[in-house]
This record gives sequence, structure tokens and C-alpha cells, in this order.
Amino acid sequence: MRADASGVPCRRAVRANNPGQRLPFDMTDLLAPVQDLLGPAWLPVWTLVKILAIAVPVILCVAYLTYAERKVIGYMQVRVGPNRVGPFGLLQPFADVIKMLFKEIVIPSGANRWLFFIAPMLSLAPALAAWAVIPFTDTLVLADINAGLLYILAMTSVGVYGVILAGWASNSKYAFLGCLRSAAQIVSYEIAMGFALVGVLMVANTLNLRGIVAGQEGGAAYWYIWPLFPLFVVYLVSGIAETNRHPFDVAEGESEIVAGFHVEYSGITFALFFLAEYMNMILISVLTAIMFLGGWLSPWPGLNDATIAGFAPFGDGFLWLALKVALVLLVFLWIRATFPRYRYDQIMRLGWKVFIPITLVWIVFVGAMMQTRLAPLFH
Repeated sequence: MRADASGVPCRRAVRANNPGQRLPFDMTDLLAPVQDLLGPAWLPVWTLVKILAIAVPVILCVAYLTYAERKVIGYMQVRVGPNRVGPFGLLQPFADVIKMLFKEIVIPSGANRWLFFIAPMLSLAPALAAWAVIPFTDTLVLADINAGLLYILAMTSVGVYGVILAGWASNSKYAFLGCLRSAAQIVSYEIAMGFALVGVLMVANTLNLRGIVAGQEGGAAYWYIWPLFPLFVVYLVSGIAETNRHPFDVAEGESEIVAGFHVEYSGITFALFFLAEYMNMILISVLTAIMFLGGWLSPWPGLNDATIAGFAPFGDGFLWLALKVALVLLVFLWIRATFPRYRYDQIMRLGWKVFIPITLVWIVFVGAMMQTRLAPLFH
């Protein structure tokens, strides 16, 4: 089927190739008059609409992830959690945002003003840009590029510059120590995460994220978590360290360097760092679900045939991706409520002396197995 410049399928081509066929109504019928009205401006407007359709729900998910974190950890610690603002405390995230918006932004004396304000945006922008290639279903993706995995690695690597600039531009020794710790930790665990994704690339034989999910079709037994289980564990734990989450949050050691690299930030500038951290948590969870847990595929293929009024509610689709992401995020929160904070030397040892050797050994093992009669188990 041909498509126009916006990527919307051209139904005229379908009618020309299939005369007399009655096509079902879809979004093209609804968008055609708007496309004719806007003319050349249609493509940028449609792209902006798709970007907002991804960015706004992600930001809302970040807001309610903070609520879920306080509720889940409160439940684990036999507390109530937020319950005052709105029914069951559901408006607490909006109260937090309003408070942040109206707080004064204090700039330290001697700080580099330009870099001081650029740093939060440099942390947030890559976290948002990475969502451009994330497929939510087999057809729902903003940019279905062949090198999606490389794009993800590139975008997630840029966020460390915001951390470094925040610590250096603040003109504070505490912030500078925090940014050095955080930068070293992020770089260290990025290597382990990269090697873990190399294993996924080997078994999937593609850098396209939709292709990686397609390689896991057939049910839960075909998901990559089974042949790549050590890499799955390394990727998940490295993702927790990459986002500076507990127990790897030594960049924010209250007893040593106060709040770390963002100690001098307040108001909305602090909120941007907060937003980037939780957005990266959701991104890591989505990537874990796509790379190792089958993405939007249902664990039992038979569910695609279980229809209600012609619709398969439990078949392959966004619902399964959302459930898997929620499960991974629960692990993030559970770990925070369970483990004490590591010492900095323990974190560096885990990244360099444990995770990187494990990933290298398993990559060699997978490569060797793919040359034997057991190769189908690793594809």
C-alpha cells in the first residue's frame, strides 16, 4: 500500500487496486479533510500532534509514578501514604507541581547562569527524545527506524552531560562532588547495559525495536528472558543504577554531600531533574519489556483467538506492554523499600568487576551456542 508524505496510508491506491471493495472506516477518512485544508503544513502539524500524543501521557505517567511510589512504599512500611489531596490522594502530584512552579529559583553567587539553566533541560531532552522510536504496538510508533537500538543508546548517553553541567555550574563543592560520582556511575553501568543489549542484538538479528519484539512471537516460552536471563538481570540492575535510584543513589548521600549534583537547584529547575529521573525509569522499564519480555505480545498466543463481540481484549496489544512495564516499575519501587544504600566502592566494583565480565562471558556463550545444534534455542 502506498503512503503519502505524512506516513498515512493512501486509500486511493487501495481502491484502485481493489475496485468494488468496501474499505472499513479508519483514521484516514477522518484526517483527509484536515490534510487537504492544511496543505504543505500538514506534515509538521501531524508530526507535532503525534509528539504531543506521546509526551503528554508520559509526563502524566511520571506524575502518577511518584504517587504510586509513595503509596507502594507506604504499604510495604505499614503507612498510609498520600491521602489528603483529592480522593485517595490522587491529586497529590498536581499539588506537587503547583508548589514547584511557585517556588523561587535561587541562583548561587558565582554560578554560571547560562549553564545553570541549560543543565536541567539537557537532562530532560534526551529522556523525552528517546521515546520517538519506542513502539507501543506493532503499528503504533512515531519513528520506526532500522537503527532504533543505536538511537536509544545514543540518547540515553547524552543525559550524563546535564548531570556534569549541573554540578560544575552551581559553584558548589558538594554539587561538584555529586556530579563526579554520578557521572562515573552512569558511564560505568552504561557499558554493562550496552553489552546486555549486544546479546539481544545477536539473538534478534536486528536493531529495529519492532523486529526485536517480532522475534519473540509464539508465547512466553519464546521471550528472550530465558536464553538471556543473566543479561536480563544485568540490564535491569544497571538500569536502576543508571537512573541513580536507590540503592545506587550515592550521588545524593544526605550524610555526606546533601542532595548531590542538584543541591543548589530549587523550584521548577529541580522539578526538571526529578521529571528526567522518573521518565528514565519508565523508559528503562519499557525497554526491558520490549527486549526481554515480548513487548506487547501476550504470553499465550491462544488469547488472540478469544474474542468478545469480535474484539480480542486479551490478545497482543498495548495492554500487555503496560502490564509488563508496571511489573518492572514495581521492582524498582520494591528494591528502594528493601535494600540499604551501597557504598560508592561497592557500586563501582559491581559494575566493573561483576556485571561487565558476566555480560562478556554470556555473549561469548550465546555466540558459541548459535553455531551448534542448539541454535534454535537462541533465536
